[in-house]
Amino acid sequence: MFTLSQLRNCIEAGLLPLNCEFTLCRDASLTLKVFDAESGRVDLVVTGISINKLKNPQDVENMIEELRYELQSNTVGQVNLADPSVSTHQ
Repeated sequence: MFTLSQLRNCIEAGLLPLNCEFTLCRDASLTLKVFDAESGRVDLVVTGISINKLKNPQDVENMIEELRYELQSNTVGQVNLADPSVSTHQ
C-alpha cells in the first residue's frame, strides 16, 4: 500500500509537464485536478479515486496510463505528455 505522499509523487511525475492538485475527501477517496500552471487551464478533473484499490506499483501505473489517455483524448493536441518509455523514430 502506498502512502498518500508516495501516490501523489507517482501521479505528479507521470503527468508532467502538467501540475496536479489533490483533495482528500471524507470517504478516503481522492479528487485530482490536472492543470497547466502557466495558463491556469484545467485539463482534467477526476473524483472518487479509491486509494484503497491502489495496492501495488502496477495498480498505480495502470491508473496513470488511464489518466494520460483521458488527457490526450480531452485536449487533442494541446498537451504533449512525452512518454520516456516510448521512443520515436524519424
